[in-house]
Amino acid sequence: MTQTSTDSVKKIASLINGVKFAMLTVQTEKGHLHGHPMTTQDVEFDGDIWFIGGKDTAQVAAMRLHPQVNVSYSHPDKGVYVSVNGTAQLVEDRAKLDELWSDFYKAYFPQGKEDPNIQLIHIAANGAEYWESDGKVRSLISLAKGLIKGEQPHQGENETIKL
Repeated sequence: MTQTSTDSVKKIASLINGVKFAMLTVQTEKGHLHGHPMTTQDVEFDGDIWFIGGKDTAQVAAMRLHPQVNVSYSHPDKGVYVSVNGTAQLVEDRAKLDELWSDFYKAYFPQGKEDPNIQLIHIAANGAEYWESDGKVRSLISLAKGLIKGEQPHQGENETIKL
């Protein structure tokens, strides 16, 4: 299947829409991979991913050294799993902060949007891989049928795309 870049972005956007939390994986100073749970933004994916983080956190320090990151999304009830690789940029942009801000963040930044520790994280996606199955029950049925018949079960759609 050949997809245009626009089609690929739309596909990823449809898969990650509504996923509340993602895992942001960074490379530490020592070269280890470390994942951090991050709250996703209520903005449609357009090839860019935005997070709000803290300037004093380990993941922000790691992105300063190694901007290549990975963001993983999962919605197991729907059988959707997405992995997006990209390049992180630490951004200071008041208008973007205003756009992304919700009172939820006051739990992390007690001073609100004026908190000097706020760091916008912009990730420009380079590519993604996704797996979209038929859901847990259908996948188990397909797996069982495959085992009984000795056939390879249909486990959904798996694609790797460049963005």
